[in-house]
Amino acid sequence: QVQLVESGGGLVQPGGSLRLSCAASGTFFSFNVMGWYRQAPGKQRELVAVITSGGSTNYRDSVKGRFTISRDGAKNTVNLEMNSLKPEDTAVYYCKFQSHTGRDYWGQGTQVTVSS
Repeated sequence: QVQLVESGGGLVQPGGSLRLSCAASGTFFSFNVMGWYRQAPGKQRELVAVITSGGSTNYRDSVKGRFTISRDGAKNTVNLEMNSLKPEDTAVYYCKFQSHTGRDYWGQGTQVTVSS
């Protein structure tokens, strides 16, 4: 089992920045994928950014150049630095951990609201 604890999020004005963090605990192999997804009201959950244990990353096009995902392997933590935030970035952001077997674990979600 893997437990995920998210932190960060909140209310920010357009153009502002926020940092999300997610810490994984439990028993798992070192090879895994961690990432962030988001879900806005009335919309499907969508990938924001993912990073493998080897450091390979993938971003959705709308956040490229604004968001940066990173991870601390020693702490099993994944971070999402979000800059130049836009109102359309408003959503509940979820951390996801995918194990070496392909099983997915989700965090409880954290609200990000971009509004003036």
